[in-house]
Amino acid sequence: MLEVDRPDRRARHRDGRSDPIDAETAARAVLSGRASGVPKSGDGTVEMVRALRVARRSAMKARTQAANQLLALVLTAPPELREALRGLAVPRLVEVASRFRPGPLIDPAGAMKRALRHLARRHAALSKEIVELDADLATLVAEAAPELLAINGVGVEVAGALLVAAGDNPERLRGEASFARLCGVAPLPASSGLTTRHRLNRGGDRSANNALWRIVIVRMGRDPLTQRYVTRRTEEGLSKGEIIRCLKRYVAREVFTALKGVDGL
Repeated sequence: MLEVDRPDRRARHRDGRSDPIDAETAARAVLSGRASGVPKSGDGTVEMVRALRVARRSAMKARTQAANQLLALVLTAPPELREALRGLAVPRLVEVASRFRPGPLIDPAGAMKRALRHLARRHAALSKEIVELDADLATLVAEAAPELLAINGVGVEVAGALLVAAGDNPERLRGEASFARLCGVAPLPASSGLTTRHRLNRGGDRSANNALWRIVIVRMGRDPLTQRYVTRRTEEGLSKGEIIRCLKRYVAREVFTALKGVDGL
């Protein structure tokens, strides 16, 4: 079994797109040898982490939506109710609104209280669900990658994203450069004439890329070694964005080394 990359965008614009066309393109990629990647096995702890992360991401999105709707309804509530709830932080608003007893639906105030109560209880239920998912994820990630969690700046959420990017069979990755490319932190050459430069790679797994960014931001704030590196590179004329891109590449190497230790590659 081989993993086939997404079809080239220019080819899609030129030839169109449909299931038969995409299937033919994938088959040609395999026959020509351009598709040679080994797919994720999806048969171990990392696949369990991936499934729970999907559920957590959905719960987080739904909770944010419920909070926004709560705040929006407060702004349009009848004056007396609006004055009582305005200015409350979301946790306190959820606590107050979930205890409403709206009574019969005979006026807008009663309907508003009922709507607020439903949204508040939904928010509370989702918060409980997220706590349970976080506990399960913490257990699985600690079991799958204790070396990864030991890296400076890596927590359960970040480790989970990096594990999912690598898969249950990270040996499919040829080396740390392959992992960096997978995470979208391998700089692409963009030289012209006498100018030698590299540009940002906008490909790769964006969740893993964001995880590396979060590690870098944490280290820039509290790691003396990283702070000295930032100072030196700033004096050399690099912008903050360029320095972060360099650091993400270094962190990708460190993460891959930890993944090798976990799986005995």
